[in-house]
Amino acid sequence: MSAETPLTRRRLLQSGLLAATAVSFGPQFWRDAMAATGDRLAQAGPGPYGPLLPPDANGIQLPQGFSSRLIARSGRAVEGTSYSFPIFPDGQATYATPDGGWILVTNSEVPLVGGVSAIRFDRSGAIVDAYRILGGTSTNCAGGPTPWGTWLSCEEVEGGRVWECDPTGARRAVVHDAMGVFKHEAACVDPAEQVVYLTEDIGGGGLYRFTPTDYPDLAEGLLEIACGDPAAEGHVIWREVPNPGGGSSEPTREQVDGSLKFARGEGIWFDDGIVYVATTSDETIHAYDTRTRTIGTLYRADDAPGTPLRGVDNLHVSRSGDLYVAEDSYDNDPDAMDVCIISPEGDVSRFLKLTGDQHFQLGELGTSETVGLTFDPSGTRLYLGSQRAWLQGAVYEISGPFRQQRPQGARPITPGTTPADPAPAGGGAAETPAGSGRGGRRGAPLGLDVARQIGAERLIGKGLALALTLDQPATVTLKLTARIGTGRRQRKVVLASRSAQLRRGAAQLRLKPSRSGARTLRARRRAIAATLEVRVRTAGAPPHLLRRTVRIQAPAAAPRSPARRRR
Repeated sequence: MSAETPLTRRRLLQSGLLAATAVSFGPQFWRDAMAATGDRLAQAGPGPYGPLLPPDANGIQLPQGFSSRLIARSGRAVEGTSYSFPIFPDGQATYATPDGGWILVTNSEVPLVGGVSAIRFDRSGAIVDAYRILGGTSTNCAGGPTPWGTWLSCEEVEGGRVWECDPTGARRAVVHDAMGVFKHEAACVDPAEQVVYLTEDIGGGGLYRFTPTDYPDLAEGLLEIACGDPAAEGHVIWREVPNPGGGSSEPTREQVDGSLKFARGEGIWFDDGIVYVATTSDETIHAYDTRTRTIGTLYRADDAPGTPLRGVDNLHVSRSGDLYVAEDSYDNDPDAMDVCIISPEGDVSRFLKLTGDQHFQLGELGTSETVGLTFDPSGTRLYLGSQRAWLQGAVYEISGPFRQQRPQGARPITPGTTPADPAPAGGGAAETPAGSGRGGRRGAPLGLDVARQIGAERLIGKGLALALTLDQPATVTLKLTARIGTGRRQRKVVLASRSAQLRRGAAQLRLKPSRSGARTLRARRRAIAATLEVRVRTAGAPPHLLRRTVRIQAPAAAPRSPARRRR
């Protein structure tokens, strides 16, 4: 990287500087990193939309070309409906409808009677309906949308749970205790690795990963907590939480030695292989690279002089790659009721500011915060809440010329740009590619996405799906192996293998077991951890090897047939 190349948040991730560090950077790291590049990361800048104008009729300061609309005011009927909007709105998401409209879902962070509401819009943006999709829950704070069109609503109480909701209200919400019973805040789904990441809003809380047994069904699965790797600074090992339903007597965050502690984990968002995590108490945004299994600090207010961004909370990455951050004005600070942007270019700027008496009432209940950042399906309307506007709450819609494309030079991170290979599923240090030096080879020619868990019958019937990304034509050899038996009788068995000539770019393959491999799988009565080896050969370069661990669930035991009578 030349001294003239801007060190944006994307470039820092790609460079490997972030991946090589621990959960929190110290000031010395920033001084060294910035001195080496001649630029700064995530510092106060002009932003993509320019300065804010004076407040509009809703008390919102916006850039030129943007406007606001009051969508719902808590304690009052939503316009055009008889539905009384609940107080203290929080996490939100939108869902497209077949008629060209969309549905906005909104949590209610109220003890004992929280729940989730929905407002339906037609294709013109007019409100046509409002209704409840979850009731009888407590302190529904944030959550997250799923790729299959549901809403995960998180209860922010000790003993809180995750509820999966249908935005249309046609199906009843379902609780998922397997995702842990703790003080939940937010959730995001990584569709490539088929896992859900979860934050915990408490000092010293954990960062969790949930792997469904049969993705996308969240009823059962493996809950793990992020732990530090003593052998590799900044590397994350995921360890199983023994009792996901621990509750207050045995909190999940205290069940595993060496788990990473976060200063009130709040907003979380998945984008292009990166999980962004906001921690409010230390005003920090962390970035976890799902491919290298490494975590570092993307932004910290104390390391950004003159920054407008404080009290980081709810997160949302737009289609332009801009990271929108809602502020939690926990000190009732009029200068901390903003929505800010960390742009791909590395600028931290205000996008909007809430002003006026409706957002700053006296007393503890008047301490409002910006919440619920989400865009409509077109990407031209931003929804947000002022949680205690008029002491009860309100939801607004912001319309305007939002960027729709990622800026040139700020392309999404691809798996091939990471500095080391991913760690095997279930923990452990990363495998080092063949022919590379310590820590892996930069610019590896392969990107790989594969399910971390699959049922034996599904593997036999449909095969293991892999998504590959190559930066040049290559011969790719796949091999799935497992160690069967115990002690001296243990042997290595090849379950499946194949080779393919692939062009540059993205490709999808399926790896199906051989007949002998299928027999081995059907004979198993316990899950096994198989190793997927992907070897890439390109012209004029040594072979490149990646390994992933894939957990194969045992097939269901076949019912025994009645014994035949001997004649």
